Amino acid sequence: MPLARLVEATDALVATGSRTAKTEVLAAVLRDLGPDEAEAAVGLLLGAIRQGSIGLGYRTVLAARDATTPATQAQLSIGDVDAVLDTIAGLGGSGSVGTRNAALASLFERATVVEQDYLVRALTGEMRTGALEGVLTDGLARAVGLPLADVRRAVMLSGSLSGTVKLALASPEALADVGLAVLTPVQPMLASTAADVAAAMAVTGEASVEHKLDGARIQVHRSGSDVRVFTRSLADITARVPEIVEVALGLPVESIILDGETLMLDDDGSPRPFQDTMSRFGSDEKRADVIREQVLAPRFFDVLHVDGEDLIDRPLSERLAVLGRVAPACRIAGEVTTDPVVADRIAADALAAGHEGVMVKGVDTIYAAGRRGKHWVKVKPVHTYDLVVLGVERGSGRRKGWLSNLHLGARDPAGEFGPAGGFVMVGKTFKGLTDELLRWQTETFPEYAVDDNGWVLMMRPEIVVEIAIDGVQRSSRYPGGVALRFARVKRYRVDGAPTATAASPVGGALAGDPKPASEADTIQSLRALLRP
Repeated sequence: MPLARLVEATDALVATGSRTAKTEVLAAVLRDLGPDEAEAAVGLLLGAIRQGSIGLGYRTVLAARDATTPATQAQLSIGDVDAVLDTIAGLGGSGSVGTRNAALASLFERATVVEQDYLVRALTGEMRTGALEGVLTDGLARAVGLPLADVRRAVMLSGSLSGTVKLALASPEALADVGLAVLTPVQPMLASTAADVAAAMAVTGEASVEHKLDGARIQVHRSGSDVRVFTRSLADITARVPEIVEVALGLPVESIILDGETLMLDDDGSPRPFQDTMSRFGSDEKRADVIREQVLAPRFFDVLHVDGEDLIDRPLSERLAVLGRVAPACRIAGEVTTDPVVADRIAADALAAGHEGVMVKGVDTIYAAGRRGKHWVKVKPVHTYDLVVLGVERGSGRRKGWLSNLHLGARDPAGEFGPAGGFVMVGKTFKGLTDELLRWQTETFPEYAVDDNGWVLMMRPEIVVEIAIDGVQRSSRYPGGVALRFARVKRYRVDGAPTATAASPVGGALAGDPKPASEADTIQSLRALLRP
């Protein structure tokens, strides 16, 4: 397929705010794609190339474009682009930077002006068409003529939208065979939020009220003697967590998939700071001494498969019974109740034990992989939201020379206050920023710059930061009608952030469970905090 076809489709996506219209545009493109080019095309459409992070920062891409004269006629195919990116991904060693830049420049020389613009956006994650994975999934269902629920389930269970597109284009009926596969990660079920346990239980009804740990989400797979441990973002961290592997091998099963969290504990069993836990996720084989001294304790709250039997379509009550049988020593503390008073007592116990709060989960609900619904509700005493950094102001006074005050945005998936899939500014903060964080921001944020007026550096909305707030207040200053109250930085949720060790240049302040901007909290969830 010509790259120009994706350019035309993207222009059509930007031109409409209708999800139905976007779905039709994507369906038309997918119908004409060959299975072999599906994964590359999906990556280019979403601004998340299939090769992943291959050293193509914003400045590098712009420099390559600006150093070339655009082609006068369209000649590039999706395969051409993918081949160049494969070449760049395979580079390494002395002279690789120059080779990479030359390959990138050669690609831009073969692109027309509009194709160059498209490539810049695709390679830097700046597509912003309002057509995220959910819309593309809708388009795939339309393209292959299958029920949307079946396609969504295949995406969730395979953990790969691009892989599902490839499979569906090759053989639509094959999607019916997609199921849980031990050792293949599944998109995790997500939770919504509530102000208190009574509000959560009003949604869930009878619920399992469980301690919410301030740890890192893990998914543990075992098949015989083979174990894999995945993060929330489905990254394989097995080699870094041998103690979790040992726990999995000690369970009385042959195969299993477990969902849970892991954290470090003090000698008395109380949780250590989150950054201590995340220090282990930066560990490698050369830091075996660190692994021995900083042991992670896995704690599980769900089981999706055991000994050949899939459990995701079973109610939570049944899954918990299985979990209690196969991994009782590693189960997260909690109780099943219909009484908010009991739930409040569990929440108080969780806080007293040093945990974040509680999770309230309807006992009759199935495991909805990859979805954030009302079946799981998290309750914390302090509101925390994952927001996106839209810009940063240059500091003054003691902070002169540093990038300091953050401009924060919430996701607007429906386009209620702006472009669908965009972000709405909800406030600013410099609270909670240590000197180490300020130094890291100053070194890192220019790579995400899209505009700079000398005072404010505007950025691509890619960096997610967890913000603690006391609430929100009505505001006419921001388009979403709300402003954050007493916002302060809790942690960055950045892939590849420095580890939390004494030798770390940031002292561990950045270590966080990586999260993409597409999963940041919404403006609607913030507005729900407003009092009537």
